[in-house]
Amino acid sequence: MSDTIAGAIPAAEPTHTWLITLQYPLGNGGFAVVSRHGSSAFPPGSSRERAYVAIRAWLARYEPELAECNAHLVFFSLEPYRL
Repeated sequence: MSDTIAGAIPAAEPTHTWLITLQYPLGNGGFAVVSRHGSSAFPPGSSRERAYVAIRAWLARYEPELAECNAHLVFFSLEPYRL
């Protein structure tokens, strides 16, 4: 998944790294849990909420099954891309 996230700066050095974990129901009454991660460059002044919404929209575009099944957030981390 290397395409740019909406709201991020295209082709820029990453400013943040992120991890998201979602849970969604399966047809047999169970649940599935998936985690995705990446790094993105968000412009100065961006909020954590804007980054989260942009990442969820990006996931829905590239993994539509996560949007179609109404996956619920289990964990979200957004951290500066530096040590």
